[in-house]
Amino acid sequence: MDGVLIDAREWHYESLNKALELFGSSISRYDHLVTFDGLPTKKKLEMLSKVGEFPVGLHHFVNDLKQQYTMEIVYTQCKPVFQQQYALSKLKTEGYHLAVCSNSVRKTVEIMMEKAALMEYLDFYLSNQDVSKGKPDPEIYTMAIAKLGLKPEDCLIVEDNEHGVRAAIASGAHVLKVDNPGDVHYYNIVNRIKEIENA
Repeated sequence: MDGVLIDAREWHYESLNKALELFGSSISRYDHLVTFDGLPTKKKLEMLSKVGEFPVGLHHFVNDLKQQYTMEIVYTQCKPVFQQQYALSKLKTEGYHLAVCSNSVRKTVEIMMEKAALMEYLDFYLSNQDVSKGKPDPEIYTMAIAKLGLKPEDCLIVEDNEHGVRAAIASGAHVLKVDNPGDVHYYNIVNRIKEIENA
């Protein structure tokens, strides 16, 4: 979802840092892009504590605060984008099954999909609360593929960051790597499907 259908990577970065800064901590932009991008907040906080920078006792509070800050941004900035609406609606019309698998919490996924007017095209969505291990573990994709009643080789996963791509590859599905939501349009997806079918 984030960085694929919704340009929200910056929202998560800003929200977590806003919560961390209350306790004199933060994640640099470099570390965010190289190490933390695409991981669940819980995992990010665990990693910060491992290097001795952040008290474990504050994890729950900071995680809750980060979710609140993220929601504030979502309610003001998350809006429908024609390119994504067109891609999903056309794929749905052509008989493809669509699901969102996100390292975000369930409420964030639900609200972002509704605000972006994409929920109606999805068969379902999965959040980090539906699995025991988030990406880069493939559990969320393996679960989605099973729920769709498909084999991994019959699925295409669109991902934007290293952790997501690793999870997608490990699931056994095909992957379309994108840099940002601007790359997620109907023709890119269909061209990748044709490549797979003609391989």
